[in-house]
Amino acid sequence: MQRPFGPSPFKAMSDHPPSSPRPSKLAHGKDVDVGLGVIGLSPEEYPPLPDNVVADPAAGRLDPRRWFRSPERRLEIEIGCGKGTFMLNVARENASTNFLGIEWEGAFYAYTADRVRRAGLTNVRMLHADAVEFLKWRCPDSIIDVIHLYYSDPWPKTKHHKNRVVQDKFLEQARRTLVPGGELRIVTDHDDYWQWMNGFFDRWTSGKDTPGSLVFQRETFRPPPWVGEGQFVATNYEKKMCGDTKTPHAAVLRKPR
Repeated sequence: MQRPFGPSPFKAMSDHPPSSPRPSKLAHGKDVDVGLGVIGLSPEEYPPLPDNVVADPAAGRLDPRRWFRSPERRLEIEIGCGKGTFMLNVARENASTNFLGIEWEGAFYAYTADRVRRAGLTNVRMLHADAVEFLKWRCPDSIIDVIHLYYSDPWPKTKHHKNRVVQDKFLEQARRTLVPGGELRIVTDHDDYWQWMNGFFDRWTSGKDTPGSLVFQRETFRPPPWVGEGQFVATNYEKKMCGDTKTPHAAVLRKPR
């Protein structure tokens, strides 16, 4: 579950979440271990933003590829990992790719990191932070091969639409941080949110009113080969809420080469 885009409730220029709640319900009362410094990013690896970040937006940039044992590999990011099912499956099936999971909700971050640790996956790191702020303030240009955004909060009430992840500022940062030819892959089961997304997709594939007339190329979403028949990404949410009765909406936005 990823915190949606919107004004940060914390101190100015802080992209760190508040202290995490105990994930006892998710873990059925069992202790969890995020593998700090091995799976979960440590404070030393992810320090606070510097004081001069407003005057110098690049001052807080760091290279997330260095958080992995093999930094030369391609890098994919999942925004909002939930219980971690997609992350575990995609990382197992793509052992030569590095995966960074970014989760705002402390309980889900801890639960997923613990699952990754127990699975012995060495190509996954987990970050407890705001993913949209991470892209904006932390991530250098053109280093991410794929950004996965699956079933993000639709914020159905009109007054809360400003909190939705998919909007101009997010798409601008996604395009900046993707490599040429990189993909933003999106799935939702919420019809109204899908209509909202399409308004932004249309603008960002035509270059109309986008910063510098930047564009994406829109392509058909094709599920990974390892998911079950009729599934898109096989997350826990998808299995529970869609099942065999509802077909999600999906799209791929590709950064031109």
